Amino acid sequence: MQSFLFTRRATRRCLLILFAFPCLPVFSQVQPEKLTVEKIMQDPKWIGTSPSAPFWSQDGKYLFFSWNPEKTPSDSLYYITHGDLHPRKATYDWRVSSLARSRAAYNAAGTAYVYSQEGDIFLVDTRTGKEKRITHTVDAETTPVFAFHDSKIVWSRSSNLFAWDLATGETEQLTNFVHTPPPPKEEKKEPANAQEKWLQQDQLRQFDVLRSRKEKRDLADSIEKQHPGAKPLRSIYIDDKMLSGVRISPDGRFVTGRLIRRPAGAKSTIVPSYVTESGFTQDIPGRTKVGAPQPSYSFFVFDTQKDTVIEIKTEQIPGIRDLPDYTKDYPSKTDTTHLSGGGAPTGSTPSGSLSTTGSTPSASNTSPTGTKRSPLRPVIFNGPSWSPDGEHAVVDIRSQDKKDRWLMLLDAATGKLKLLDRQRDEAWIGGPGISNSPEGIPAGWIDENTYWFQSEASGYSHLYKVNITTGEKTALTKGHYEILQASLSKDKTTFYITTNEVHPGEQQFYQLPVTGGKAERITTLTGANQVTISSDEKQLAILYSYTNKPWELYIQENKPGSHPQQVTTLAASDAFRAYPWRDPAVITFTARDGATVYARLYRAGATTTAGRSAGTTTAAGGPIGPSSTSANSTTASGRPAVIFVHGAGYLQNAHKWWSSYFREYMFNNLLADNGFTVLDIDYRGSAGYGRDWRTGIYRHMGGKDLSDQVDGVRYLVEHEGVDPKKVGIYGGSYGGFITLMAMFTEPDVFAAGAGLRCVTDWAHYNHGYTSDILNEPYNDSLAYRQSSPIYFAEGLKGHLLMCHGMVDENVHFQDIARLTQRLIELGKDNWELAVYPVEDHGFIEPSSWTDEYKRIFRLFQTWLK
Repeated sequence: MQSFLFTRRATRRCLLILFAFPCLPVFSQVQPEKLTVEKIMQDPKWIGTSPSAPFWSQDGKYLFFSWNPEKTPSDSLYYITHGDLHPRKATYDWRVSSLARSRAAYNAAGTAYVYSQEGDIFLVDTRTGKEKRITHTVDAETTPVFAFHDSKIVWSRSSNLFAWDLATGETEQLTNFVHTPPPPKEEKKEPANAQEKWLQQDQLRQFDVLRSRKEKRDLADSIEKQHPGAKPLRSIYIDDKMLSGVRISPDGRFVTGRLIRRPAGAKSTIVPSYVTESGFTQDIPGRTKVGAPQPSYSFFVFDTQKDTVIEIKTEQIPGIRDLPDYTKDYPSKTDTTHLSGGGAPTGSTPSGSLSTTGSTPSASNTSPTGTKRSPLRPVIFNGPSWSPDGEHAVVDIRSQDKKDRWLMLLDAATGKLKLLDRQRDEAWIGGPGISNSPEGIPAGWIDENTYWFQSEASGYSHLYKVNITTGEKTALTKGHYEILQASLSKDKTTFYITTNEVHPGEQQFYQLPVTGGKAERITTLTGANQVTISSDEKQLAILYSYTNKPWELYIQENKPGSHPQQVTTLAASDAFRAYPWRDPAVITFTARDGATVYARLYRAGATTTAGRSAGTTTAAGGPIGPSSTSANSTTASGRPAVIFVHGAGYLQNAHKWWSSYFREYMFNNLLADNGFTVLDIDYRGSAGYGRDWRTGIYRHMGGKDLSDQVDGVRYLVEHEGVDPKKVGIYGGSYGGFITLMAMFTEPDVFAAGAGLRCVTDWAHYNHGYTSDILNEPYNDSLAYRQSSPIYFAEGLKGHLLMCHGMVDENVHFQDIARLTQRLIELGKDNWELAVYPVEDHGFIEPSSWTDEYKRIFRLFQTWLK
């Protein structure tokens, strides 16, 4: 980026330019504030509160968003109108109504929509704006849709479907699923006697955190009591199964649903909480551990005309018996010569997710020749997605081992399935637009015979369409970038997509014809542009941020060449504005296996009033703009360095927008001010770089994801004048895990490390995340043995700090306790453990954040300087 010099005469004009384009560096007119841990880790409201969760009214006249410019305990709903960009606060009733309407369902003509609010159903005529209340009952009615060719409205009540006829106003019950109610919810217990009351009052007197949390909870309860009327939803069970995902076909003939049987013998963990209001230790029910028995799923079709129920047979799914490749490492467990399938389908390779037509195997576990077959793998059905006229339905089927995704055409009358696309990945199925998410899987119909979806068949998540009659598939986008978000316009002529085509660290919005071809770029600001489209598709609400600029809300016309208008201005404190936050260079270096690794580089040295501007460089070196200054406290030949490791594994942090790790971003600025060079790496397993990068940690966490950190240190030594004996590392969650692996298995590279809320043994983490990457501990013990830090603790040489919340319901405190005992037994004395009795996985209290990072800073100052 360019550096700009301002004359006194041009200052006012240039400030207006900067206001419109906040990605440009802002020059502070005051002496930079000195950063301290206490300042950074205070309540984040000192920064200012960014807007979030924008959504449009159904008529497109209002844009709503959550915001908190007044720095109250919680966000409020604000809105702007099309002609007035001044934000105003919405009333509570308007907030409830607006949120409910944002989830409305339209009829095919777009002349009416229906929505559920506080458990009742409402119908709105879009031409007149007239609203009609359809239900007013004690039970909750939810998920209304138009059906029976738009002549009726169908909704769910207690997991049964009901239909209201628009012409007659009559209500008909469509299903009658018999269920067994769950046990009653346990009531909140008050102290029973004087002793318990005294203990509770004493706890509240002694601990500020408990008292503050109770006050916030009581405030939330009082607000809820002021606005009664919301009716709770109930989980409904059928015998020993739970019913979910009940849907009706557009013509009203077919009802589909999923039955879930809870697993038997799945033992759950308990998380003890020691510092409580009652004064007694409270046991918090926890989760299961990886490898525990999983729920089983079945999918059915209820034909209302024939009054018959069909359970869809999974034996007709091509490759349903295929074994994953890793089983070849355990020949004593499984004789694969007698098993059908065995690996990727014909025409695909383990390095990519490719489609196959496959054949339909027999239902028997014995082949026609009498040899033993592998069993049918359990699957989960999603959908169906019905075509516009309701003639066709596509189901998205996932194997529970995460190796396969099938898109199949469902003949609802017969229960037969026809393969449209198979995506097989010997690691695990995932990627943007492919992984399951709360918002659902982006896919759908272009017309009655054409279905669109996303696939990693090319190695990157891209858009595809398939003709359900001929089976012909067409790639609509291609290239070494990812489609991060995708939706289809109402007239079915245009895709709206967000990609990182410009740079892996940017998010830009485009329009793409459904026929494919060149996409037109709509957004222009460098950084992240997260777009919400108005109901009439003419306006865009854009949450925008840059590396050193927190999120703001903009509005823009949905056409090329239009310019964004800023809606919000961060109500930042003077102290936050006074410091010129760095714009770290996004650099690349070459890993030992030849892969290109992206990272953020914070060069050591005191900040100036001119701030920091970004740049890009490669391992070959070269200038990176004004930020290439030397350290203020060490010589270039002996500079200390710190590697920061982002958490979550599949997450991106070497990007050009305001990080979700904003505290660590600020702490990295503090480290650089104090003479440390800091490198923040998008290591193997990070998001944004395609399938091979996403799955680069398969069966070996602490393998390439760790060697990328070590190769980053080599880059710093060779190109940034870092002393190889003065390198530290820190991170939380997955970053804490990598820190432990670094300290235990690369002890000559890292002199000090701080591991926060670390996984120490993957066999004790949850199933959903861990089994994707490492399979199951009793099926793939090799993967767990080489991926868990507890097995390598004897390698510790440097100085290790471990920090963990004692009520961590994600990575349990048991994890760090087990490793601590291991270190004690090994006789190690170069470590310390800091515990936080009232903190979960994500810390809440500023006092906890401050204590933790003061310890980290002291660790690096002591052992790296």
